[in-house]
Amino acid sequence: MSLRPFTAFVGWRYVRDRRGGRFVSFIALASMLGIALGVWVLVTVLSVMNGYQRDVQSRILGMVAHAVVDGAGDGMPEWRQVLEAARADPRVAGAAPYLQGQGMISHRRESMGVVVRGIVPEEEKQVTSVSRHMEEGGLEELLAGERSVILGRELARRLQVERGDRVTLVVPRSGSDLEGPPRMRVFRVAGIYSMGLYEFDSRIVFTHMQTLQELFGAPGWVTGIRLRLHDPFQAPTVARNLVYSLGGLYLVSDWTRQYSNLFRAIAMQKRMLFLLLLLIISVAAFNIVATLVMVVTEKQADIAILRTLGASSGEVMAIFIVQGALIGAAGIVLGAVMGVLTAWNVEEIVATLEGWFHVRFLPPDVYNIMRLSAELQGADLAWITGMAVFLTLIATLYPAWRAARVQPATALRYE
Repeated sequence: MSLRPFTAFVGWRYVRDRRGGRFVSFIALASMLGIALGVWVLVTVLSVMNGYQRDVQSRILGMVAHAVVDGAGDGMPEWRQVLEAARADPRVAGAAPYLQGQGMISHRRESMGVVVRGIVPEEEKQVTSVSRHMEEGGLEELLAGERSVILGRELARRLQVERGDRVTLVVPRSGSDLEGPPRMRVFRVAGIYSMGLYEFDSRIVFTHMQTLQELFGAPGWVTGIRLRLHDPFQAPTVARNLVYSLGGLYLVSDWTRQYSNLFRAIAMQKRMLFLLLLLIISVAAFNIVATLVMVVTEKQADIAILRTLGASSGEVMAIFIVQGALIGAAGIVLGAVMGVLTAWNVEEIVATLEGWFHVRFLPPDVYNIMRLSAELQGADLAWITGMAVFLTLIATLYPAWRAARVQPATALRYE
C-alpha cells in the first residue's frame, strides 16, 4: 500500500462527491460529528478532572500542614525544643505550635460542631496560606487573651453572622478538670476566610492559642507542631527523619498519609472516565466502517477502472483509507477545538447554566469545592487525539481491504 498524490487526490474527491446517496452522506456526517462529540467531551472532562485535582491539592496544602509532630494525646510540654529541632532541618520552610480540640459554635438558634484551632498568628503565616484567603479581617486581629475568632465563609453563612457579630463557643473540659458542665464563652467574629474547600470553610474555627488554652483550662498546653516544607512531596522523608531525631517520643504524620486515598481516588476516576468516554469515539469511528463499505459498493465500477488503468491493490486501499482518515480528521479537529474552548471557559459556562436552570451542578458539601475550574494539559490532548486517530485508521482497514479485492472483470460485467 502506498500513498501517492493521485491516491490522496481521489480519496479527497470521494469525500467531496455529491453524487452518492444521501444516506451515505448522512452516515459520513454522523460519523464525523460523533468523533467530534467524543473528543470534545473527553477533552473537557479530563480538563475538569485536572482542575479539580489541582484545586483540591493546592487548597488542602494551603490549609493543612505538610507534616505534624503531635504529643501522642498527652500534650507536648517541651514543644519549644521540638520547634527548634524542626526548624533546624533545611527542608522545613516554617514551623508553628498549635492547640486543637472539638467544640460547638452557636449564634441565635443555629449551632454547628467545629474544630477549634488555637494558633500564634505571626507563626501560623509560616505554615498555612489562610492569611492570603481572608475575605474580611486578618489573622493579626487574633490577640492573646482576647476572645475573638475567625470563621470560614460557609460556616459564617450557616450561622448567619458577619464580622463583628458575637458567637458562643462551647468546648468540653479537659485535663484534670473533667467534672462539671462544658466551658462556654462568647467570642467576637474578627474575620472570615474562604479557602474554597467546603470541608475547611464549614468546620475550622481559629482563635489565639493563649485564648484557647485559657478556655480549655490548660495554660501552656500545646497539641503539637505544624510544619511547612519547601517541597511538600518530601513530607514522608522529613517526617521519618523527625521520628528518628526526636527519639520516637512523639507522633509524626504527613499530608500524604491523611489525603492519599483522596488523590488516588481522583486519579482512578480520571483513568476510568478516559476509558469510558473513549467508547464514544470508538463507536463513532467504527461508523466509518459502514460509510466506507457503502462507498466501496457504490464505487465498484470506479475501482475496476482504476485497476485496469494500472492502480495496484495497495493504491486502491490507500484511496479509501484517505477518505476515512479525512472524515475522522475533520471530527478530531472540530472536537479538539471545541474541547479546548470549553476547557478555557468552563467556569463561566457552568455559572451561566446554573443561573438559567437555578440548580447547583456540583454541591460543595458533596464535591468539597466551591467552584469548578479546568486545567488543560498537553499530554491529555495528545493522548486523546492520538487514540482518536488510531481508532479512525483501524476503522478504515476492512473497507479498504474489501475495495482492494474488487475484481475488475466482475465489477464491469454489467456496466
